[in-house]
Amino acid sequence: MFSLTSGFFRGQIGLGKLVAAGLVLLLLVLFPLLHLATGPASLWHVSDYLITLLGKIMCYAIVAVAMDLIWGYAGILSLGHGLYFALGGYAFGMYLMRAIGPEGVYQSDLPDFMVFLDWKRLPWYWTGTDHLLWSGILVIGVPALLAGIFGYFAFRSRIKGVYFSIITQAMTYAFMLLFFRNETGFGGNNGFTDFKRILGYSITSPEMRIGLYVLSGLVLLLSLLLCRFLVASKFGKVLTAIRDAESRAMFLGYNPLWYKLTAWILSAVLCAIAGALYVPQVGIINPGEMSPANSIEIAIWVAVGGRGTLWGPVLGAFIVNLAKSYCTVAFPEYWLFILGFLFVAVTLFIPEGIPGLAKRLTLVSWRKR
Repeated sequence: MFSLTSGFFRGQIGLGKLVAAGLVLLLLVLFPLLHLATGPASLWHVSDYLITLLGKIMCYAIVAVAMDLIWGYAGILSLGHGLYFALGGYAFGMYLMRAIGPEGVYQSDLPDFMVFLDWKRLPWYWTGTDHLLWSGILVIGVPALLAGIFGYFAFRSRIKGVYFSIITQAMTYAFMLLFFRNETGFGGNNGFTDFKRILGYSITSPEMRIGLYVLSGLVLLLSLLLCRFLVASKFGKVLTAIRDAESRAMFLGYNPLWYKLTAWILSAVLCAIAGALYVPQVGIINPGEMSPANSIEIAIWVAVGGRGTLWGPVLGAFIVNLAKSYCTVAFPEYWLFILGFLFVAVTLFIPEGIPGLAKRLTLVSWRKR
């Protein structure tokens, strides 16, 4: 009986890999080709809207993978990961604003919002942001530094559970209020928008749109592979042991601080990279991305997809955000109720998420045979 069951599930896993490979080819090869090779009048044309929507959701999926690494495998629930996503977006947005040059409304070398607020020169922390390489360093370095400092003191103090979650949300809210202020030099309430080009190429051209879309997909794949490698390694085994029994792991000689901190910083960096890819595709970044509601929504993607699976949160991000895109147009006043009900239902009835439900249904179907 055991061998038959094992063979059945091995077959299911093999089928799942084929389905995953088919989806990758569909999203990263077929859709871009159809978008570029066919016109809007063609039945096979993939629209600008769909490419932008899927590119945006793939960025969200990277964030979901990052959240699953710390929540699913380290047992650390963050309600502030929207902060790192937004910081990555702002860091790359600074480059995009500098790339506008004198083509802005005020035809100044300063960004339009600085001219409007009567700034005479760029703040010191904008130095070098007209170079893509330096902007990329900021995208990774700033969130990594912030996550490292915060994580070190939080994990060293052994803050965990709901207390840790509340602190992360409070920090995110504090940064959101800071970025809303005009004098911080980040555009205040309006943030950054009206981007023109990347490396001299128009940001609205079909080629640039597809380039960003495919890059988002490739980064998502690399994130999955990297996190899969980590959780399957000794590092991942120790991280899971710390999640399940931290005191026992310490007794065996492992220091939880450095394992948690490494996973935390890596998770923050992945969120920041996702934010940097997100901003040129949607064309705007503002402090609203740091709102506590956005960070809670990230946790919902992971819960729906199933913690501790890596690919499950990707599925959860796609399901929830596709539903959001439809519901906010069809009946926007009910979307938050639907989202809240979904989270409660998953927590109460299918705590393992959609993969857990699918496994149960598959097992019941197999037993009936």
